[in-house]
Amino acid sequence: MKITIKRFNEQESFEEYEVLEKKTLLENLQEIKENSDSTLTFKYGCRSGVCGCCAVRVNGQERLSCKTKVNENALIEPLKNYKVLKDLVVDLSKEEELIRVSQAFLHEYSKEIISSKDEKQIDTQSNCILCQSCYSSCPVFETNENFLGPYALTRALRYVDDKKEQSSIDILTSVQNSGIWDCTLCGNCTFVCPQGIDPKMDITKLRMKSVQKGFEDKSMQNFNSFNSGFDPLGGFNPNGF
Repeated sequence: MKITIKRFNEQESFEEYEVLEKKTLLENLQEIKENSDSTLTFKYGCRSGVCGCCAVRVNGQERLSCKTKVNENALIEPLKNYKVLKDLVVDLSKEEELIRVSQAFLHEYSKEIISSKDEKQIDTQSNCILCQSCYSSCPVFETNENFLGPYALTRALRYVDDKKEQSSIDILTSVQNSGIWDCTLCGNCTFVCPQGIDPKMDITKLRMKSVQKGFEDKSMQNFNSFNSGFDPLGGFNPNGF
């Protein structure tokens, strides 16, 4: 069986390799590097779908290579929306900045007693493995590099809902600009998440919590902006009237 890998080392190229059908993509990548092309560069860690660092795109869809088996003529590419360092390895240095800007961490510790129900409320969001699949699939992040994006906003909700956090209003404030209102709610992030997290719903919840705390609801503002040039009788009016 043959697969094609999109490679990058100063310039792009596509190379075809012979691989075994019943092995995972990661096993095949290791086989290629050990036996046929030692220059092939990729990342992996736990090999169990827990660390998230082996995420790539398979036929245009974000997948963990350690959990994925590929078919004949599959195209393997690095994640989108990131600078490619070499072959399937991308620069993830922006990850820390997005967490810092979104204030998605514990600010002021509360001494309130936490129940198992409280723990369950933040359990799903806590399972994020930072694989960056959601960012690779996000059309907004593709056009706006300042967009906080799916995992940072999911992480923000995790701390807003955490009863140990005494100052959740600071987190909600930080996600108003280039954050929850910029999301198109397309659902790509939810579709590709290997942990079954639903960032689209998390962002929707952050919108509701923001409005409840007195922040401006910008969803209709964005909708009106999108439709400002639409003439129901004649199509699109670029002058907006």
